[in-house]
Amino acid sequence: MPNRCGWAKSPLEIQYHDEEWGVPKYDDRSLFEYLVLEGAQAGLSWVTILKKRETYREVFAGFDPVRVANFDKRTVETILRNEGVVRNRLKVKSAVNNARMILRVKHEFDSFSEYIWQFVKGVPIQSSFCSMSELPAKTSESIQMSKDLAKRGFKFVGPTICYAFMQAVGMVNDHLVDCFRYNRV
Repeated sequence: MPNRCGWAKSPLEIQYHDEEWGVPKYDDRSLFEYLVLEGAQAGLSWVTILKKRETYREVFAGFDPVRVANFDKRTVETILRNEGVVRNRLKVKSAVNNARMILRVKHEFDSFSEYIWQFVKGVPIQSSFCSMSELPAKTSESIQMSKDLAKRGFKFVGPTICYAFMQAVGMVNDHLVDCFRYNRV
């Protein structure tokens, strides 16, 4: 049995931890997916979001920012009736809003990836934490990212959400040093 980070307990969390968490992602669609999911997770457990992930992919058009940016009020209402998503109006509307903001950012930076990775100078930060209690909820980078995203009109992008996003998309390697994924990521 490999040694894992302590938060990966359920089979779904273990699979996510072992295959995705902390692996650098540069594709705009993937980055948009994680931004939406991290925002949806606020106040909930990550395993709840993992259980709903496939439905999110369906209702949010495979996380295609162009398609989601064109969602109208009727589409939002349809999503809010779907029990397979977190039925929080502000969170659903923020996903549509954030798709529109991503399209604006792409005009300025060529890609959302180019923009978002600037907060770590294009290179993942390598942490060296030995216990879960050492992991921060936010960092100076996530605070800076949060402020810039908010200034550009993004929603549900507080410093803690931004840090969780950074961990998920591999902008920071927060696998514990004794986790079997630490050196692989």
